[in-house]
Amino acid sequence: MHRSASRLTRILACAAVPVMLVVAGCSSDSDGKSEDSAASASPTPEAKKSPTVAPARFGKLPEPCSSIGKKTIEDLVPGTKSKGGTEGKSSDISRRGSCSWNGLDDNGVKGSQYRWLDVSFLRYESDVSLAVSAQQRAEESYGKEIAKAEATEGAKEVKTSPAAGIGDEATTVTYKLRKTGEDFTYATVVARTENGVVTLTYNGTGYAGAKNPSTSDITKGAAKAAKEAVASVATANK
Repeated sequence: MHRSASRLTRILACAAVPVMLVVAGCSSDSDGKSEDSAASASPTPEAKKSPTVAPARFGKLPEPCSSIGKKTIEDLVPGTKSKGGTEGKSSDISRRGSCSWNGLDDNGVKGSQYRWLDVSFLRYESDVSLAVSAQQRAEESYGKEIAKAEATEGAKEVKTSPAAGIGDEATTVTYKLRKTGEDFTYATVVARTENGVVTLTYNGTGYAGAKNPSTSDITKGAAKAAKEAVASVATANK
């Protein structure tokens, strides 16, 4: 009886071993499958997409000293020293440029008339990293150029008004400024055309008793030259 009981105990112990291994094996497989399933079910982070911004409309600028017609220069700056103008220095002519003309029209005993004309161009590219388009940058620059003209040191009787028919948007700033002992009449036209900004300043005074030019005449002259300068931007990009 005692021997039968001992033998039965040994059989049950041996039989229990594979059961435990099987259970352990099943448990291990189950855990592995669970982890694999969880990993495969985890969402994969989407790749960051670059912001989309509109490309620059204009890729280059016109030659500044050729942006205004010679006939216009002769009319607005009589007695000009150089009809070809004096080009300003630029480290990148595709993004910025300028040109100026000045002249003294001597009328003998009736006095003399002095005129000065300056035009500058700025062109902007889109900035993908900041999600800012070239046009948006030009719009910001347009506002700054107007503010700069309005804040001209020593300027008096400053007036700002819209300039219709010039580019996509334009503003005229007129003022009086005394320098070299004379009173000068100024008109600055700031215009935006797509991703480009054009700033044109025209001014003049009378010497030796000659009458000073009126704000109206200076403004008309500035508007005429500004239209030509703005049109030259599109022409340069055809």
